[in-house]
Amino acid sequence: MAFDGTWKIDRNENYGKFMEKLGINVVKRKLGAHDNLKLTITQEGNKFTIKESSNFRTLEVVFDLGVSFDYRMADGTELKGSWTQEGNKLVGKFKRVDNGKELNTTQEIIGGELVQAYIYEGVEAKRIFKKE
Repeated sequence: MAFDGTWKIDRNENYGKFMEKLGINVVKRKLGAHDNLKLTITQEGNKFTIKESSNFRTLEVVFDLGVSFDYRMADGTELKGSWTQEGNKLVGKFKRVDNGKELNTTQEIIGGELVQAYIYEGVEAKRIFKKE
């Protein structure tokens, strides 16, 4: 699948405002905007393995499309939800464990870049990755 490979963060759009809306403090927002995130994605059928590596942590996330799982963001925010596939786009629907509010996200390849888009309480942001 097109998502397979290693992707390095290239740029963010409105990511600081997104993190602020999530309630992440100013110090963590500044650090998060420059986390040097790298994703290594492999897909086998409906099973995805994503290895996240940043200045702050290394984490491996394994999930099957359509199956709910728990995820902890780098700032400690806990989410529960699932990913589905709609055409060439991955669509994630998650809820925060602490307040039940929805965080929706998509991942798709646009012009050779991996674009992650997020929406939380009306605030939209993007993280754009280039393939290594």
